[in-house]
Amino acid sequence: MSQKQSDFTRVLSRIDVFFLAIGSMLGWSWVALSGTWVTSAGSMGSIVSFVIGGFLIIFVGLTYAELASAMPQVGGEHAYVLRAMGRNASFIVSWMLALGYISVVAFEAVALPTVVDYIVPNYEIGYMWTIAGWDVYFSWALIGIIGSIIITAVNYFGIKQAAFIQIVLSAVILLMGVMLIFGSMINGDSSNLKPLFVDGAIGVTTVLVMVPFLFVGFDVIPQVAEEINLPFRQIGKILMISVVCVAVFYAFISLGVSLALDQTELGTTELATADAMKALFGSEFFAYLLILGGVAGIITSWNALMIGASRVLYAMAKSGMIPVWFGYLHPKYKTPTNAVFAIGVPSVLSPLLGRPALVWLVNAGGFGIVISYFMVAIAFIVLRKKEPDMERPYRSGKSSAVGWIAAVFCLGFITLYLPGMPASLSWPTEWVLVGAWVIIGLYYFVQMNRSKYGMDNESSSIDM
Repeated sequence: MSQKQSDFTRVLSRIDVFFLAIGSMLGWSWVALSGTWVTSAGSMGSIVSFVIGGFLIIFVGLTYAELASAMPQVGGEHAYVLRAMGRNASFIVSWMLALGYISVVAFEAVALPTVVDYIVPNYEIGYMWTIAGWDVYFSWALIGIIGSIIITAVNYFGIKQAAFIQIVLSAVILLMGVMLIFGSMINGDSSNLKPLFVDGAIGVTTVLVMVPFLFVGFDVIPQVAEEINLPFRQIGKILMISVVCVAVFYAFISLGVSLALDQTELGTTELATADAMKALFGSEFFAYLLILGGVAGIITSWNALMIGASRVLYAMAKSGMIPVWFGYLHPKYKTPTNAVFAIGVPSVLSPLLGRPALVWLVNAGGFGIVISYFMVAIAFIVLRKKEPDMERPYRSGKSSAVGWIAAVFCLGFITLYLPGMPASLSWPTEWVLVGAWVIIGLYYFVQMNRSKYGMDNESSSIDM
């Protein structure tokens, strides 16, 4: 394989890449959803969910690690599936991955005003409408809208600046998490761990379907491969280390909250992780301190997934799968600015849906992510057979076993979202979100295959 000269600038160091991945996976969910994990599955049930889900992500991560080192090109999954299975399959994986990324970006825009609710309650003015029983106020939505504009602007001006923000804020997240974990080990009450399991396998499954959404972000590393200034083998290693670190972090946060709060307290809390911090250290100051870590998580995840989503759309445009407008690269900042703006629009609009959108975006986005992971696992298997001599600086085992295990895990996860399953997507909201995205994709697929953009498959960012 020959690779043309990259249009991007290689400016990201080892530290930049590690914290880009860590920060993207540790968003607001570990603050907002920890209570849901424990009440849905029990203290041990939630940990079991993360162990099982962690195995899925680790095996998927191993396929990414090999492919990212072998094909360090912008777009990541887009490039892998294009080379392994062709244009149509590449469109599907890229479009579903974009759904997952943009869902996270929109999720964080809704999460930001939710934080302010905890710090400054009853500040809402300017009632607009009610969605799913929740009143949306202008002042509440405005916070998310302003945050969206700021994150969009940061991504407009360049990835190095965005990476610096990731390092600083990811360090804040890790510090707050470590404080909670150590506090629970010293001041936690083991009697709070009961019940260990809630609703058996159903409870575990309820938390399990959240795992792909919670871990989305390690795959941002392949998206920015052309901007990483490291040996290709190091890309795979950093990817795997980041996944393992986050899997351990989530499991310990779940344990920490379980030790800090009993079932009654978990049933009434809005932000379980913050209330756990308050209970463990005996002061509301520490709750606000942890919320600071949560805000840092919102920004890091928001920022990283904006980076990832814009690179996916850029790669699709360069391959003629969506309009060339999305493939514009700023001559000075070397950022795909039109793609950044396109993602900024749903981010700005999402707070208008109110807090109920948090759950909708988690589930709809998770569905798109798991489909993408499944297709990458298949690409891994195909390329092992189709191109056994391809240079692989980071090699995930001698056989294709890692790919098969990842594919089976992903296929199992996909079935959990389907109708009739205990954790299926809800009708109409979540299925409408997925359906609308699929319809938009079908429009582009048909239109671009009929246009001049779809004729030049060889002019993509990949030279076969």
